Order: sequence, then structure tokens, then C-alpha cells
Amino acid sequence: MIVAMQEKATEEQIDAVIDAMTEAGVGVHRTTGATQTILAGVGPTATVDLSKFELLPGVEHVHRISSPYKLAGRGFRPEGTVIEFRNGVKLGGEQILAMAGPCSIENKAQIFETAARVKAAGGTFLRGGAFKPRSSPYAFQGLGIPGLELMREAADAHGLLVVSEVMEIAQIEPMLQLVDLFQVGARNMQNFNLLRELGQVDKPVLLKRGIAATIEELLLSSEYILSGGNYNVALCERGIRTYETATRNTMDISAIPVVKKLSHLPIVADPSHGTGRRDMVAPMAKASVAAGADAIIVEVHPNADKAASDAAQTLYLDQFDKLMAELRVIAAAVGRTL
Repeated sequence: MIVAMQEKATEEQIDAVIDAMTEAGVGVHRTTGATQTILAGVGPTATVDLSKFELLPGVEHVHRISSPYKLAGRGFRPEGTVIEFRNGVKLGGEQILAMAGPCSIENKAQIFETAARVKAAGGTFLRGGAFKPRSSPYAFQGLGIPGLELMREAADAHGLLVVSEVMEIAQIEPMLQLVDLFQVGARNMQNFNLLRELGQVDKPVLLKRGIAATIEELLLSSEYILSGGNYNVALCERGIRTYETATRNTMDISAIPVVKKLSHLPIVADPSHGTGRRDMVAPMAKASVAAGADAIIVEVHPNADKAASDAAQTLYLDQFDKLMAELRVIAAAVGRTL
């Protein structure tokens, strides 16, 4: 259920409504927008009489949530969620962000050169994998925490934020001081124990869509994080598995406006994993920005063909420079900046 308070509702009135919802056995999640406070009630609400809440002072209207995702739905935050990071960068606002870096952190020279070029091109996040979930147990698995420490050092040296993948609960604590944005990969989209733990963390989370997941399943997975009290969640469209074999995955551009309509959460586009082909990354990135993506996340490397992982979909640094220039034109055409 959603209880929308009047614009001039007092704190006493809001607290009274929260108390009434709690007494009815409903868990309450509060969000305060630019003009009003929204109270989302989750739990056994089917038998709750909504009319008694409509009569409480300060209440504008009350309605049931028909979708299975209660907190990820746009009704919880009609104006949309904007995630603000420590350096003032905002994800979900007017500016479209660029997150770029190697699939895997390999060595100090690689990550420092990449960081310098990402910053120079206008990027805001340095991305890179320290823990790599690979299909083959014999493939490069990443450098772990030492690699993440290198990326943190490179990012700080060039005024960038850090996004990296967390694969299991035990990695959350050691990663907390090294990343600005936890990434949950496609393979872990329905790792509900991990998602619950991330719901208890005071750090934003980027949740990637599973390779065979529907949009509803993606939103339900985000609900696990949101229900824990961490509302700083962004979603990521990174391609899904279909019958098509021309590309590694099928980049579902239509998911971007669909998510924008159904949810208040920002959405990021990953054309690198979405296609698996270097020559397809730029076209899909440009299409994603035109479709309403709040950020793009792409793989770039000083020597892309020699990358330790995902070489075929990794851009050279010069290609990333060119892409950023093209994206600025498209961003301006849709009334945004990059």
C-alpha cells in the first residue's frame, strides 16, 4: 500500500500515520520527495482497510500496490531516485554518467593509464573487476583486494569514483572502503542472500539484469536490497540470452524506457556485455543514451586485443574518446548533458 501525505503534512501527522500502519502489522518505508512524503507499506496488506488511513490528518490519498515489487515501483518515488556520491556526482539526474575501465584489473601501469584517459574523456567512474566470475575455472580470476587497492589509488589520483563487482557476502566488508558503487553481476542477480546483505550496507548498488531474466524479475531482485533499507540502487541492462548467435547477448534497448516507466530507479546500459563485440559497443551505447539511460558502463583497455578477459568486446582508449564525443551530441539532443 502507498500512503501519500499532503505537501504541508507535519512531522507529527506523518509519525501518527506510521504508527497506525505499524499497528496494522505493516512494515513502513518512508521516502521524502521534493513536494511530499510517501509511505510505502509492505507485508500483509491485503486485509488492511485503507479507508481508515484516508481519514487521518495530513493524508492526501491511499492506494494498494498492484505490482509484486512494492518499493522499486515508481509509486514509491514518483519523481525518480537520484543517487548522490561523495564528490557530488549524481546518478539519475540531468547528467548522463560514463563508467569505463578494463574488464579485469591486471597491473598498476594498465589501471593508471586507463584512469587518466577515462578522466580526460569526461568519465566519472573507473570500472574494473578484482573478482571475476568466469565460465571456465582456468580463466583469469582477477587480482582480488590488491587489485582493487590499485584501482582505488588510480581513481583517487584522477578524481574518479570506483565501481567493481562483489561476488559473495564475505567480500562486502573488505570492499567497503575501496569502492563507491557495488556491482552485482548478472550471475548473482538472484543471489538473494547477497542482495539482503547489500540492503544493510550504506553504499549504492548497481544491479545487473540476469542473462535470462525478465524485467519484472530484475525489479523483484532490486526489492531485496530496497527492503533492507538501502534505497540507493541502480539497475543495469547488459543484454539477455536469446536464440540469436550473431552477438554474445541481445542488448535489450527497449528495457530502458520500460524500466523508466515502471520504476523510479536509475538505469545504466552496458553495451560491452550486451553485444560482446567491439564494433557494436558504440552503436548500442548511443542508442541507449537516446532511449533514456542514466549512464553507460563500457570496457576499455590500453591494449584491448591483449586484455586478460573479454578482449573481443573491449574498446581501445582512442575509441572511447571518440565515443564520448559522439555521446555528448546525442545527450544534448535529448535534453541532457554528459
